[in-house]
Amino acid sequence: MRRLLYIIGILGLMSCTKEISIDYHSHDTRYVVEGTINNDGTEIRVSTTNAMEDNATGSDVNNATVTMTADDGTTATIPFVRNGYYRSKFAGIAGTVYKLDVEVEGQHFTSTSTMQRTPKMNEFKLVWKKMLTERYLFGDLRLQDIPNESNWYFMHIYRNGLGYRWAVMKDDKNPNKELQQLFTFFRDGQHDNDVLQDGDELHIVIRAIDQRVYDYLYSMQQMSSTATNPIDNFTGGCLGYFSANSEIEYYQDFYYRDVTEDDE
Repeated sequence: MRRLLYIIGILGLMSCTKEISIDYHSHDTRYVVEGTINNDGTEIRVSTTNAMEDNATGSDVNNATVTMTADDGTTATIPFVRNGYYRSKFAGIAGTVYKLDVEVEGQHFTSTSTMQRTPKMNEFKLVWKKMLTERYLFGDLRLQDIPNESNWYFMHIYRNGLGYRWAVMKDDKNPNKELQQLFTFFRDGQHDNDVLQDGDELHIVIRAIDQRVYDYLYSMQQMSSTATNPIDNFTGGCLGYFSANSEIEYYQDFYYRDVTEDDE
């Protein structure tokens, strides 16, 4: 019975997704806006989907007018760089509400997001865990919750520069204390491209996000089972989302000799 309860507890911490690959479901061409403002600056990508019967990938939009406005009245126009990207050194400040406005071909798309405080990572380790009859490699990430407020987190693991695993988490289960997120990597004996190799570089990015972004990303996790788009994050009818977030980064080279064994 204790073993069963342990496995149930582990499953409760495992809601992660392999990689972010948004396959929007749309019969008609639609605009997509994906925007971030953080400690270092602002990056916005504007593109279009193609109709479902069109097998080509979406197209970059290079003629948009992109504006960022803070709740103190500060406004910045985000300049076009290349290939649908608009970038600026206009950086976010914790506690500030930002509004992103994108105008393209007479259409306006807007979204707001509140910049959060900087998260703190306590530990990241790699561990083998026994799940019933199989042995799995997990990434065990521990965060120290930002105290005295509700918090939501977006954690993304890259492998050699490419998206590998991601998850979102809120602090309602253990507020003001240590939070744990388990990432399932692969089963012992598995043979495919998902299996880590000695020398692989793992890059962990941890973002403190607001509830609107959490709700959007959580709905993204459900896309594969529901065959629907995520919930709306913008007004005006475009797809995509906008996030004002603080973030931290951590790098670790993977070696099997560093993996610990969980004997519970």
